[in-house]
Amino acid sequence: MLRPVRRSDEGLLNLYYADPRVARMYRNVPHPLPEGAVTAYIDDATSPERVRDVWAIDGSAQGHAEVMGLITLERMDRNQSEISYWVAPAFWNTGIASEAVRVLLDANPQNARQIYAEVFQDNPGSARVLTNCGFDYLGDAEAFSVAREASVPTWTYVLKMDK
Repeated sequence: MLRPVRRSDEGLLNLYYADPRVARMYRNVPHPLPEGAVTAYIDDATSPERVRDVWAIDGSAQGHAEVMGLITLERMDRNQSEISYWVAPAFWNTGIASEAVRVLLDANPQNARQIYAEVFQDNPGSARVLTNCGFDYLGDAEAFSVAREASVPTWTYVLKMDK
């Protein structure tokens, strides 16, 4: 189930973001995680002036954790959005990320005509999620990783929603 992130998610988000395996695969997560970073993230994600919509991947209905990861959509120009997601290491290789991406694409809450995504090239699992969900490879680029304190090669993907 996808639901808006909420203040009660703070404990699990602190736990997951403190894991270097999560931080290294997400552009804007510092490692080590500074005090108050998750509080600020939740404040931003729940603000009426937010620039991205954030949902928790909630597994509680199936007896799992209330937060198994997060998925976001950031509005871009010309009815385009950028999707990003992560799943806690305990749930890697279970299909959770693919299911969450499919649910969000089916809902298309921002009514995007195109949805973009990028993944670090040393994260082929996330690339498979995108291709399994119908994204097409667009090209190579690079992005700065806060946790790695370096630019990292990326693969960029696009999904045209009017297919």
